[in-house]
Amino acid sequence: MSADLPMPRKRPGADVPHLAARLRQPPRLSSEMLVLLASLYFAVFSNVRFWSAAITAPAQQWPMAISLLVLLVGLHALLLGLLVNRWTAKPLLSVIVLVTAAASHFMQAFGLYLDADMVRNVLATDPRESSELMTWSLLAPLLLAAIPVALLWRVELVGRPLKKALGARVLLLGGALAASTVAAVAGYQPLAALMRNQHDLRYLATPGNWMLSLGKVAFASPPGPKKPKLPIGTDAVQVAARPAGARPRLLVIVVGETARAQNWGLGGYARDTTPELRQAGVINFTDTSACGTATEVSLPCMFSPWGRHDYDEKKIRAHQSLLHVLDHAGIGVVWRDNQAGCKGVCEGLPMQSVTDAKDPQLCNDQRCWDQILLKDLDGALAMAKTTGGDKVLVLHMLGNHGPSYYDRYPPQFARFTPACQVPDLGRCSRQEIVNAYDNALRYTDHVLASAIGALARRTEVDSALVYLSDHGESLGEKGLFLHGVPYAIAPREQTHVPMVMWFGDRFARDEGLDLQCLRQRATRPTSHDNLFPSVLGLLDVKTSLYDASRDLFAPCRAAAATHA
Repeated sequence: MSADLPMPRKRPGADVPHLAARLRQPPRLSSEMLVLLASLYFAVFSNVRFWSAAITAPAQQWPMAISLLVLLVGLHALLLGLLVNRWTAKPLLSVIVLVTAAASHFMQAFGLYLDADMVRNVLATDPRESSELMTWSLLAPLLLAAIPVALLWRVELVGRPLKKALGARVLLLGGALAASTVAAVAGYQPLAALMRNQHDLRYLATPGNWMLSLGKVAFASPPGPKKPKLPIGTDAVQVAARPAGARPRLLVIVVGETARAQNWGLGGYARDTTPELRQAGVINFTDTSACGTATEVSLPCMFSPWGRHDYDEKKIRAHQSLLHVLDHAGIGVVWRDNQAGCKGVCEGLPMQSVTDAKDPQLCNDQRCWDQILLKDLDGALAMAKTTGGDKVLVLHMLGNHGPSYYDRYPPQFARFTPACQVPDLGRCSRQEIVNAYDNALRYTDHVLASAIGALARRTEVDSALVYLSDHGESLGEKGLFLHGVPYAIAPREQTHVPMVMWFGDRFARDEGLDLQCLRQRATRPTSHDNLFPSVLGLLDVKTSLYDASRDLFAPCRAAAATHA
């Protein structure tokens, strides 16, 4: 006779070692599942600005929010699915997570939009200027981003035979495309209205915004030797339109940086940020529009014959500039720089950088202030290819380049206080930011007035000066700071810039300029597009590229001739 023996009872905690061992094992995922998880992570945790701009009333807009979430995940899965595989997944996604954390931080801190122009501007920025953005406030988002990166490196990616791997990848891409299509169709009406009213949203969807923009920039400017600029204005000649025996002319073009018209004293700003220029009797153009909202766009644009009125970025970057046309006509040209270079505008022409100059009166430990541009002008002019005749000297200022406005002027120009003294604008009140910006603008006024004084003292040449800023700046309006918003949606603070002109008595007389006529013309709308033909007309350069309808001086030369 047999008896049933009781089963041995498990001791409490007997499975704990097995569970602990299992937890110690790395999670095993396919690269496709990793792409989906990464896309979901980016959609939820890296798009604060996108969601705050898209969903303004969450209680009423949750169906659209669901459609947008599926779209974000699906489109990023498509993008990452084309780039990530089992061998590149960990290093590539680690870089994308960290860069996206930094991009999201700057987008939230300054209200930036990451389009191709902004990416190009970032890549071309002077390292010293870029370092000003590396503040302690960036540390927190990078440390948080280190958590998913650490988890990523714990994952064990499952290998598959090639045929199965290809099938899984096709399934991922097809599924992501199908899900995105269904989400777009399901939420078509509210999504269509959203994109019609806020077509800038695509520049806020991270990391797709910066990744696609980076690809666009790389495709437009592939690595390797750059092609030489295509020539323009080779038919240019300087015609003898001045009295016999007239002295050579010196035209100084000063390219300002980040000066906005709203804070320009001559334009009616409540603070007098331009007292010295007011005394110098300059002609102030009150309604001037910039070609772009970043130096990388504006500088090539303002010196091109196509400008904003016939804007073609590829054509502008591929061809020579106004300065080359002047060179073809036999006019000596020199570019002097206290910024991040001429962006191809002076390629092949004499160029001098003073960014690393050493002068205890004009420089601090970081860099030199803009008055360094006026030191030894004769030495700079001696670089011109021609030894006699007319010359054009371009001075490229550091100006009001942010966010370190406090570092753009010597201490004695700290007239408006308290001024923000750190590059992390989030640590300053808006008034402190404006005070630092206005102090830098007040210093620009001093540099320009000093340049005019130096030119007025020259007796061997007839002199003139033209100043115009490359773009403006946002100082907290609409939650935006700095510049670089896509031109189509850019606020006026970033596109409305100051422009002033000064002419020596003999320059205006020998050129036949009616300055009173020009003062009247200065109250009408102008733009960067006027620079190219106006300089050609002012220096009597004949070429098929000349457009008299955009020459600011043409009607005032005719007026002078009528008065004579």
